[in-house]
Amino acid sequence: MRLSLPINTIKNLPRPLLLIPPPPHHRKPNRFSTSAFRSPIAVSLSLCRGWFSTMKAAMTREEEEKKQSKLSVELKETIDLTEKEREIFDRLLGTLRFCNLDTQLRVAGGWVRDKLLGRDSDDIDIAIDNMSGSEFLDKLKEYLSSRDEQVQGDTVIERNPDQSKHLETAKMRIYDQWIDFVNLRCEEYTENSRIPTMKFGTAKEDAYRRDLTINSLFYNLNTGSVEDLTERGIDDLKSGRIVTPLPAKATFLDDPLRVLRAIRFGARFGFTLDEELKQAASTEEVRVALGGKISRERIGNEIDLMISGNGPVSAVTHLSDLKLFGVVFAVPSSSEPAPSENCGSLCQTYLEAMWSLIETPGLGKFSGEERRLALYAALFLPFRKTVYKDNKGKLIPVVNHIFKFSLKRKTSDAETVINIHRTTERFLSLIASLKLKNDVQLDKLDWATNILEHWKSISLGDPELPATSKIRVLTGFLLRDIKDFWRVALLTSLLLSTVDGIKEDQEIGHLDFQLDKLRESYLTIEETIRELGLDNIWNVKPLVNGREIMQIAELSGGSSLIREWQEKLLTWQLAYPNGSAEESKDWMREIQAKRQRTE
Repeated sequence: MRLSLPINTIKNLPRPLLLIPPPPHHRKPNRFSTSAFRSPIAVSLSLCRGWFSTMKAAMTREEEEKKQSKLSVELKETIDLTEKEREIFDRLLGTLRFCNLDTQLRVAGGWVRDKLLGRDSDDIDIAIDNMSGSEFLDKLKEYLSSRDEQVQGDTVIERNPDQSKHLETAKMRIYDQWIDFVNLRCEEYTENSRIPTMKFGTAKEDAYRRDLTINSLFYNLNTGSVEDLTERGIDDLKSGRIVTPLPAKATFLDDPLRVLRAIRFGARFGFTLDEELKQAASTEEVRVALGGKISRERIGNEIDLMISGNGPVSAVTHLSDLKLFGVVFAVPSSSEPAPSENCGSLCQTYLEAMWSLIETPGLGKFSGEERRLALYAALFLPFRKTVYKDNKGKLIPVVNHIFKFSLKRKTSDAETVINIHRTTERFLSLIASLKLKNDVQLDKLDWATNILEHWKSISLGDPELPATSKIRVLTGFLLRDIKDFWRVALLTSLLLSTVDGIKEDQEIGHLDFQLDKLRESYLTIEETIRELGLDNIWNVKPLVNGREIMQIAELSGGSSLIREWQEKLLTWQLAYPNGSAEESKDWMREIQAKRQRTE
C-alpha cells in the first residue's frame, strides 16, 4: 500500500519530457582432456560491437543536445509514502499528541530530494525545532510503551569533534528502520577548523547551513508539505543544478568536505555544477582547506561513494578539472618515478575506458566489489610501477600509500588492487596465446621460469601431452593467484595491451583504446579459459597433500623441497586435468627414483 500526500508548496508543476536512459543493461574423456573448445561464445561479438558503435553515436548526439538545451528533470507532484513510512510517521505524530508537545517535525535533506525524484530512500533524518534528538527520543519511547510496542533499538551518539561528529544524534530502530533525530541548528566555523559552534536554529537557518540547495528541502510531518526555505531547492532540482545555498567559496571554506559532496551528487544525478561553485572549488584556498581541515577518512568515504556510484567518470573528471586530484589522491614527495603533470588526466582516461568495458551488455556480470576495485585498479594504473621508501627504507607501492593514508581505506583494498596490477603484467604475456589458442612465444617468461622448467620435464617424458597443456598450466597458476578477480585483471591487461610500447606521459588524446576490439578480445579469452576448464581453478584442491609429499620424497618437516614439490605436482595436475591422485603419486615416485639413481 502506498499513500500519496500532496506537496502544498508546489502548485501546477509543468510536466517536462521524462528522460529515459537506454536499457542496461563428444570425445571419451581421458586424463589429458580439458573438453577444450567445445562451445561457441555465448554472446555475439558483433552484437557488442554494434552496441558500442550505436552508444558512441548516441552519446555524441546527447552531448551536443546538452550543449544546446538545459537539463530538465521531472519531479513527482506528490510524495508517495510506503506503508512502513506511513506507520513510522504516524508514531512520530502520535508522540506529539500523547505528550502534548508544541513541536514541528520535519524529514530533512536526502529523503525529500529522492522522493521528489521518484526514488525510494531509507535515509530518514528527523529535524526537531524545539528540543534535542535525545529528548524527543525519550518522549517517543514513552508513547510506544503506552501502546505496548517494542523499541527494536536506540542509542545516542555524542558529539565527537575529533572524529568530525559535531552534533549529538539520537537513533531509534522501529519497524526495522533506523531513524536519526537531531534538532534544527545553525552553526559557525572558526578560521582554522571545520569544527563549528552549534546552537538551536530556525528551519530557515538550518536549510541555509546545508551543503546544497537540493539537499535543503524539508518534508513537514505536521502539515504534510514540502518546504523549500531557500526558495531555490525545487528549481535547482528541476533544472539539474548543483548549487550552494550561500556563496560557494564561503560555504567550502567553512566545511571543505562540501566540495567533494557537491561533486558526488553532481555525478550521481548527472547534474551540472554551478559556475560559481566550480570557480570556488578550484581556488588554492579551498584546496589547502580540503587537505588541511578534513580527515582523510572522511575524504576516503566520499571518494568510495563516487567510485561505487553510477557516475564515477564524471566525478573523477570534476576532481581533475577542479585541480583537486592531487589533494585527494596525495602521494609521497619521494615517489619514484615522480608522477607526470598530466597524471590526473591519464588516470581519468583509464577509468573511463574501464567503465565503458564493464558497462557493456553481454560482457558478464561483475559483483559490486569487483566493479568497485576494477575502477580503482584502472584509476591507479599510471601508479602501478611507482614506489616510495617508508621509514625503514623499504620500497612500498604508491598505490598502498593512496589507499592506506590518503583515503584511509581498508588494507585488503590496497592488497587486491596491487595484486591486480601485478597479475596484469603477467596476463599481458599470455594474451596472444589465449586469443589464438596455442602456445606461441611462451618459452621464456620471467615470472614463470620454474613453472616452464617443470612443464618441460613433464612434456619430454610424454609425447601425447596436448598442445594446449602449456597455456593451461601457465594460466592456471596465474588464476590461482588472483582468484575471483581474474576477469578484472584480464580487462586491465587488455587496457595496457592497447598502449603497450607507448609512453603513457604523452598527450592523452593520442591514447586510443579501441574498446570494441578490447571487448571482442575479452570475450574470446574468457571463453578460452572456460574451455580449458580453468574457471574456479583456485578452488581445486591439490591431489597430493604435504604429508604425502614428505613420505614419498623422504623429506623432513620444514624442508624447502616441499614447496618445490608442491609446485611440480600442481604443474602436473594442470597439465593432466583428469589425472588421478594415484597417477600423480606414481609420477612423483618415478621422478624421485630417477633423482636417487642420479645422486
